Amino acid sequence: MIMEVDQDDSAWTRTVDVAVVGFGAAGAIAAIEAADAGATVEVLEKMPFPGGLSAVSAGGLRYTTDADAAFTYLQSTCGGKTPDDVLRVLADGMLGLPDYLDGLAAACGATVKRISAVGNYPFPGYETLGFCQVDEVPSLTGATAWHAVEGPRDGAKLLAILETNMASRRIATRFGTAARRLIRDGSGRVLGLVAERGGETVRIRARGGVVLACGGFENNPAMQAQYFETGPVVPGSFLGNTGDGILMAQEVGADLWHMWHYHGPYGMRHPDPEYRLGFFMKALPMWTPGRDDAVSNLGVTDAEGQPSQQRAVVEIPWILVDQDGRRFMDEYPPYMSDTGVRPFDTFDPVKQRYPRLPAFALLDEPGRKRIPIGRAVANDLDHRYRWSGDNSAEIELGILKQASTIAALAERIGVPAAALERTVAAWNDACARGEDDAFGRRDDTMVPIVTPPFLAAEVWPMVINTQGGPVHDSRQRVLNPFGEPILGLYAAGELGSVFGHIYLAGGNLAECVVGGRIAGREAARLADH
Repeated sequence: MIMEVDQDDSAWTRTVDVAVVGFGAAGAIAAIEAADAGATVEVLEKMPFPGGLSAVSAGGLRYTTDADAAFTYLQSTCGGKTPDDVLRVLADGMLGLPDYLDGLAAACGATVKRISAVGNYPFPGYETLGFCQVDEVPSLTGATAWHAVEGPRDGAKLLAILETNMASRRIATRFGTAARRLIRDGSGRVLGLVAERGGETVRIRARGGVVLACGGFENNPAMQAQYFETGPVVPGSFLGNTGDGILMAQEVGADLWHMWHYHGPYGMRHPDPEYRLGFFMKALPMWTPGRDDAVSNLGVTDAEGQPSQQRAVVEIPWILVDQDGRRFMDEYPPYMSDTGVRPFDTFDPVKQRYPRLPAFALLDEPGRKRIPIGRAVANDLDHRYRWSGDNSAEIELGILKQASTIAALAERIGVPAAALERTVAAWNDACARGEDDAFGRRDDTMVPIVTPPFLAAEVWPMVINTQGGPVHDSRQRVLNPFGEPILGLYAAGELGSVFGHIYLAGGNLAECVVGGRIAGREAARLADH
């Protein structure tokens, strides 16, 4: 039942101008902007630590040197599934991102770098895009972790400067406080919310409104079963995103969009079911189709803006096979974390199964010694794992199975031996010729599988983050199915992301900042009325 109260209801626990749900990048930016507009702000975070998925991201915010060109690019990457006015606002905001980040960084003595990085796909406007990223944070010098993030990763550097900016503004932050339901009046305006903390229920009035910035549904199997073709997917890095904001917004009439679209690669699982996060495969540099420089689209620029460092694409020692022992995809697509999961969706109507759930990564002994094929990335206090340098520990754990022949390996993983032998022979022939006729994998990434013992690991689709959620307009106001704003309710970040077709690396962090700024200002403005 939707909770309704009158404007002067005396049952509120406390009153603020703006309530923000979620302490990731979007929530922090919304809180900072609302506070700078003169509003009193409270941030609710259900986890005992901050950061969400933002803290374990690569930390790069997509910016542009040409807003018109970026708008054109966003139209292509969103595939006609997001209104132009929403994309126009994001493109305009991306133009000023580096300067805005500079200002936040300066508050704590941090520095920001610009990175030359064209768009992931060669759509019109892709050459005007780059990354801005927090480089050095004095308070993190020598640190081995930031809250629940080991490392800390570059995303944690971004969150660290946001945390400092919030503290300097004395923004109230309540950890371990889970938002449960929205409260509205008889006209439908959102007045505040109900939250729980330590078994206690609190009712927070928000005069200007509620900003939902609490992420997607990466750890909600029931929602995934409804919206993802294959059903539940292994979460990669964070267990706190369970779709709470989506459910709350639905209850007060929000429309939804992009619910099918999630961002992720394929990866592996720990044999212990209590370890609920997946393992990513080795980080593979992105590359842009059609470019003949054979390098990643990431390159740090020097003082003159010229590339000073570039990372070549890497050889990867594995191929993927399905349960029938056959390859089914290019194992190194241009942006692994975007489309790496999509080939796993295929359903076999004859055998009534998903023949790629799981699939298997296949490699040989030199491949095992070449690189650690897996890695753990987590914003979590209870999930800690260090992948071994030569993958030997993972053999002991049973993540990797090995055998002296391909036929024996096929028996161990339960695939037809003859089919697997044909697949490996065809692959080795393709490596010798330097051409993958079957799936077009780049020849500079191909490695033959010839030397025993041979190894295989189950691989599964993994979700980094979902893109779906409540529809919002160019002012970040949540809309109902008739395109009308729900007064007092805003969404920012990956909660109802603009991306509904394919993803743009750094795009979610860009919209966390651009959308968070707008949502915070809009809610603060409404508090004055």
